[in-house]
Amino acid sequence: MGIIDIIVFVGFVAAVLFVGLYKSKGEKTHSDHGAADYFLAGRGLTWWLIGFSLIAANISAEQFVGMSGQGAGLYGLSVSSWEWIAAITLVVVAFVLLPYFLRSGITTIPEFLEMRYNHWARLFMTLSMMLILIGVSLIGVIYAGALTLKELMVSYDVNLSLAGCCWALGAMAAIYVAVGGLKACAWADLLQGSALIVGGGVITYFAFNALAGANVSELVASTGAAAVVDQGAGVMEKFSALNDSAMHMGSNPTMPWPILILGIWIPNFYYWGLNQYITQRILGSASLAEGQKGLVLAGFLKLIIPFVIVIPGIIAFNLFSKDMEKNAGNALAVYEQAVANPASVQVFKLDSKWENSNPVKAAEVMAYNSAVIARVGNGIEEVSLNSYKYDSALGLLITKLIPRNKGILGFVIAALLGAIVSSLAAVLNAASTLLTMDVYQRYINRKASQFRLVTMGRVFIGVFVVIGCVVAPMLVNNKSVFEFIQKFQGFVSTGILAVFIYGLLNRTSAPWAGVIGLVANPIIYGILTTVYPEMHFLYSMAYSLLIVLAIMTAYGLVWKQERVVFAHNTTMDLTSSKGALVAGLVVCALTVALYVIFW
Repeated sequence: MGIIDIIVFVGFVAAVLFVGLYKSKGEKTHSDHGAADYFLAGRGLTWWLIGFSLIAANISAEQFVGMSGQGAGLYGLSVSSWEWIAAITLVVVAFVLLPYFLRSGITTIPEFLEMRYNHWARLFMTLSMMLILIGVSLIGVIYAGALTLKELMVSYDVNLSLAGCCWALGAMAAIYVAVGGLKACAWADLLQGSALIVGGGVITYFAFNALAGANVSELVASTGAAAVVDQGAGVMEKFSALNDSAMHMGSNPTMPWPILILGIWIPNFYYWGLNQYITQRILGSASLAEGQKGLVLAGFLKLIIPFVIVIPGIIAFNLFSKDMEKNAGNALAVYEQAVANPASVQVFKLDSKWENSNPVKAAEVMAYNSAVIARVGNGIEEVSLNSYKYDSALGLLITKLIPRNKGILGFVIAALLGAIVSSLAAVLNAASTLLTMDVYQRYINRKASQFRLVTMGRVFIGVFVVIGCVVAPMLVNNKSVFEFIQKFQGFVSTGILAVFIYGLLNRTSAPWAGVIGLVANPIIYGILTTVYPEMHFLYSMAYSLLIVLAIMTAYGLVWKQERVVFAHNTTMDLTSSKGALVAGLVVCALTVALYVIFW
């Protein structure tokens, strides 16, 4: 990078740290409300802080890199379902779940389970969420972020160690979270969330600009075939001709429509409505109306995300498919070894895009497969030949298209760093809150002062950072961190969602229903993923949800108690926002319209 890029990069990082620490300097950790001030920003967050903070906490390296890579790969635009379904989910959370949570005055989501069931349900949910936050989310975010920065810097002849990147990211997030709590996170997220959207827009602009000026003979369609478009065509005409198949939401077998009907809603409702590191932002709302407006703003921003992350990834394949093939290394090495060994009984599954661009070699591989099957019969496990490194899409866009020494490159890399640090800070803040309020205060030191609680929260942040930075580099041999995170969360998220759905709809079942649901889910989900390993994990989550709800319903028919009435424990203004409701309905309508347009 040039000196101007370095100045912009360092200046942005310094600004984020300064704003976060400055805005939180008035936190009164010794006051009667010290813990609420620290963990929930004094319940004073406004709607625009909430909206941008939700996006910044959500989007990190695994989304930025993974979604652009999946756009370049076999998913195309269909990966946008994770974003567009989230938009509707956020609106539902704003007007269905948020009023319950704010009225009850809770600090953590598991605290609500104690009100409905018993303290054992609260403890089990807390420990389960801690396992996910520290053992999966924290380590995954640190690793994915460090790996992204390391690989990006290699492109500029700067060789950083993976462990060093892990410690740098961890330290940066821990500084302002430990000192300023949620308020520091929210103000830092305002800058980082805005930079994320703008940075994605900058990448999109340069991607389309490069496509407009590219030689048609060097372009490759999303199918992997050579471009069929006139040289003099406009940029949108080129884009449409090259990517017709990739721009259809319903054409991808990796995201079949039944998943959109049921499966994908489960992780979405858990993540946006019940996951502490997301919901902590809305629990810190200044009022119900502010929280609802913030959630609707986040929903609108989720509709934009695919246009600045996924579509640039699609264009990256058009422009740089040869580079992606080179980055994948010699993917055919395993095949060539099998050919050289007459005793081999392997058959190979080809990437459909690579097959279209290399028809002669693909025919050779398919003929080899047929010969092996004819010799030993069917039932042979296929070995996938990953001929393109799709996850290199974002790095290729940045290193090949963003001009150097004009400040733009420094800003884009700072935006990517900000996305990583915001998500990391959110996880640290949530995990610290859970361990402090749901375990330390509830079971270890019930009489702890407000200052003591804040101090313990800061200590826990330090411990979590050390754990994450030590363990994260050990994931270096894991093929897909994003997939690992998504699949593993099913052991926890489905059960938590089932328990909340049942607890809100049925107020008369005995209190052990919550524990039963939380314990039953990992057993059921584990059985399904073990017995049916080829089944999409979202189907496994859907079946788990239905089975857990059935078990809880059967229990509730036999063991009953008096109807639970949720307490009113807040002086907050709980007037619902009519304007936010109208805007929320508009967001839902826009989501449906996007599916109709791109189906």
